[in-house]
Amino acid sequence: MSAKSSLYQHWRPEALLRRGRIHVVDLSLFFLSTWTAFELRFDGALPDKYLHPMGIALCVWAVAKSAAFIICSVPRGHWRYSSANAAIRIVIANVVGSTAGGLVIWLGLGLRSIPRSVYFIDWLVCCSLTVGARILYRVLLNAKRTKQGAGEWTETLIYGAGAAGMALVQEFQQNHSLKCHVVGLIDDDPRKADLIVHGKRVLGTGESLQVLTRRYAIERVLIAMPSATAQQLVRVLKLALDANVQHRILPSLGELVQGKQLDQQIRHVAVEDLLGRKPVQLDQAHIRDRIQGRVIMVTGAAGSIGSEICRQIARFDPLAIVGFDEAETPLFHLNRDLSGTFPKLTFHPEIGSITRPDILGRVMRKYQPSILYHAAAYKHVPLMERHIFAAVENNIFGTWHVALAAASNGIKDFVMISTDKAVRPTSMMGATKRVAEVAIRALAPGTGTKFVVVRFGNVLGSNGSVVPIFKEQIAAGGPVTVTHPQVQRYFMTIPEAAQLVLQAFSIGKGGELFVLDMGEPVKILDLAKNLILLSGLEPERDIAIEFTGLRPGEKLFEELNLQDEHLAATSHPQIKNYVRSEEFDVVQIRTYLSALQRIVLAQDVGGLILLLKEMAPDYNPDSALLQTALSTGQKHAHGELIGSAQRKIG
Repeated sequence: MSAKSSLYQHWRPEALLRRGRIHVVDLSLFFLSTWTAFELRFDGALPDKYLHPMGIALCVWAVAKSAAFIICSVPRGHWRYSSANAAIRIVIANVVGSTAGGLVIWLGLGLRSIPRSVYFIDWLVCCSLTVGARILYRVLLNAKRTKQGAGEWTETLIYGAGAAGMALVQEFQQNHSLKCHVVGLIDDDPRKADLIVHGKRVLGTGESLQVLTRRYAIERVLIAMPSATAQQLVRVLKLALDANVQHRILPSLGELVQGKQLDQQIRHVAVEDLLGRKPVQLDQAHIRDRIQGRVIMVTGAAGSIGSEICRQIARFDPLAIVGFDEAETPLFHLNRDLSGTFPKLTFHPEIGSITRPDILGRVMRKYQPSILYHAAAYKHVPLMERHIFAAVENNIFGTWHVALAAASNGIKDFVMISTDKAVRPTSMMGATKRVAEVAIRALAPGTGTKFVVVRFGNVLGSNGSVVPIFKEQIAAGGPVTVTHPQVQRYFMTIPEAAQLVLQAFSIGKGGELFVLDMGEPVKILDLAKNLILLSGLEPERDIAIEFTGLRPGEKLFEELNLQDEHLAATSHPQIKNYVRSEEFDVVQIRTYLSALQRIVLAQDVGGLILLLKEMAPDYNPDSALLQTALSTGQKHAHGELIGSAQRKIG
């Protein structure tokens, strides 16, 4: 709210009238306290000789206390919002007013003009009346509204008696538009049993939730545990499910501090809450310094990661964003979304494929971006095992074309998005991304462009990821299909991944391969069970879980780096710099890519496997792909291809 608007709110007629009424009430209480003090001192039989001093004391103390209430900033607004802080201010104002008024009376009438005990009794009575009147008003108002709202308000228990729980109780007591009647709180800390939080009692621990729900007809449980671990949240969900009660979560008090309304923060528990990951803390000033006022290009802009990178970039006031993708409809929707969310943003949607160097060059020359985020890639592991040459064309040659176009068109910073599947790859998708990493890093020393690679694991909710599939299966009544009971993956949220990509770019000097801290790996089976719980159902009882076996190219466990590789610390605690001993120079890369191009033209599966193993020695192709290579019967010699390519370049 602007200063002008705030001033208007302060001086508007209804505000002046409300404060005037409160001032009259306070003034009446000042007179009443002084009169009561004299009456109490003389047991209701006030001698005539004290009538004149009492009249003077009434006027002097009324003026002094009124001035003290103004000086001490005692709230004169809505009494319904009176708090402990307001009560402290009232007591202090009474001390100041009573002392100042007493000094005036003593100097004007003399020390023996009124009994000394009257000074203390007046202060005590005045404190009791001015504080008590506000408390009584709140009690009567709450009682009235509770009675009027009977049947309309939601009977609620708050799970968590910490700072977040206290904030919820206070907000519901003050904001009656939320129509939430807090019956009490529960907390797993037994030491908090029977504590009173803003007038509401801690009724028990989580184990008593089912009993309390029946006893008090609870309709909703609000989870106020912003620092809870994933295991704690899963436990609360199971308790709520057993109690057959609706449940919502308050994510973080930090969002309230940022000015967001409480009722907008209370939401369903999401699968992201069960990851147990701490929020990403960004060096926003550094990111803004690198992005503000620049043209940014994003390939694969219509995808899950690419579109979120666009949204995150938009927060830092770029001159423009160029969204490059061959998916027309998703790019259209991204354009509309960004136009609505960031009306001042200049967004240029460009249709094209990263395998077309001519289109890439034309777009870069037209908009002259200074930063490029390369998020375009084929990523579905089983599908790429069936279309291995498409994976090579897009993930390797497409990346190479984008990188060369960036270098030749003066782009200063190039950031490639990679994957944990590039580590000890067992799939064609992982192997092609690994080769793309190697190729990009080989370009770094010889150009004016700073090439950086950022590697991370699975992203929750991305297109084709496991979470949307599980949700569809749950909505259909099951079964939920899991490949293997022991399969594990690293996960992070889409915004978190995009934010860390921006942070990695801001600290990159060129040639680095950054690995994002993915936390602890998550069992896919546990993820499936938690999603079923979030749907208000019981795993195995309401929704069956079936194991289908690992798909071609899949691994039980993903890795972010090899054991013999070194991860060096960076200026950000969640980003590590990957240090690898064996590297290729740009001449070797061009040699390999020439050979790779001939293999693709010949559709030589065996030659492709051999060459990929040459570039990524820890590539372990899937048995089905090896069988395909053997069944083709092609006899191309890998060594002859490499030698031919070397002679061609030389």
